[in-house]
Amino acid sequence: MKNTAQPLLEEYQLGELKLKNRVVMASLTRGRADNPGLVPTPLMAKYYAQRASAGLILTEGTWVNSKSIGFINVPGMYSREQVEGWKLVTKAVHDNGGLIFSQLGHIGSASHPDFFNGELPAGPSAINPQTRSFTPEGFKDSLTPRELTIAEIKQTIQDYKQAAKNAKEAGFDGVEIHAMVGMLIPQFLSLATNQRTDEYGGSIENRARIVFEILDAIIAVWSSTRVAIKFTPVALSNVGIMKPDEETIPIFKYILKRLSDYNLAYLHIVGPAENLNGTDVEVMQDNYFSHFRNNYSGRLMANLGFTQESGNAILKEGTADLVSFGAAFIANPDLVEHFQYHLPLSEGDMDTYYAGGAHGYTDYPKAVYSNTAAHSDDADSE
Repeated sequence: MKNTAQPLLEEYQLGELKLKNRVVMASLTRGRADNPGLVPTPLMAKYYAQRASAGLILTEGTWVNSKSIGFINVPGMYSREQVEGWKLVTKAVHDNGGLIFSQLGHIGSASHPDFFNGELPAGPSAINPQTRSFTPEGFKDSLTPRELTIAEIKQTIQDYKQAAKNAKEAGFDGVEIHAMVGMLIPQFLSLATNQRTDEYGGSIENRARIVFEILDAIIAVWSSTRVAIKFTPVALSNVGIMKPDEETIPIFKYILKRLSDYNLAYLHIVGPAENLNGTDVEVMQDNYFSHFRNNYSGRLMANLGFTQESGNAILKEGTADLVSFGAAFIANPDLVEHFQYHLPLSEGDMDTYYAGGAHGYTDYPKAVYSNTAAHSDDADSE
């Protein structure tokens, strides 16, 4: 029997957009733009269309310019061919009743010379982030980058703006700025990777400056309620030297206060995968998302490996307005229907996550259920 009492399945008004539920497909790097131009393909259009029952789909992180690349076979949003490829994706999603935002990103100093004909990547400062880049020859350690000039920072901001224009032309319903740990924006925020002494370094206000300059540039293209931003403030592992520090909480309080004036579509926050006790942010260990709810007045989207039960719970308590699901959408293209009928979830094949091709991408079956099915045991009735 259909359960209409689940907050996850409720309609939600997101600015001008009406979401049919509060289940969001989080951005998932899948490495299927396996062509020299990093152009979205018909196979990718099929993949996203299969998941159109989500209230909102967020694309994989998408490069804003050719200097932002740092992972193989990830599509871009900076060329004419890429825009045309994305048109296939947005049409397929819309034809299946879905809504889709483009996630715009730049990997900064965490890239590798293999992507730039041997030239060094650039970041806020000439500091090795001590992470790894997935290059055409496999994973390689990052190197010491060169420092971006102010002119290059200004150009990068304009590249975000142009990518936002391209996303609009491609038929997207909005854009999300990719500011998760490891990317260019948090490299500016982190004391470990930003030791500049100009207007983009030093004080909290200076290190956060690029966040608002990018937002302002994109809002010149899109209504603010079609623009969002995603952060992972407290990631502890797999991000090299970019760890939470003594200024993480103060800088995010500053960012949240300013973001509250923007009337964004939402603020997307990823929670910690590890225990925060003993770190500079241990005060956030308990009631993590409440810290953002209490310091931000706009709509909040939460991501933390949620289950159906925990997703419904955080919405019911009012700590978040939307919940994004990542890995669950890989093997369960109709995740919403799984929640609706309380069906068990399939497990994804991690060996195929970035493998290319249809296998492990578009060949996961949809659940079989009847209109009266409440459990997967009843699937044989159809």
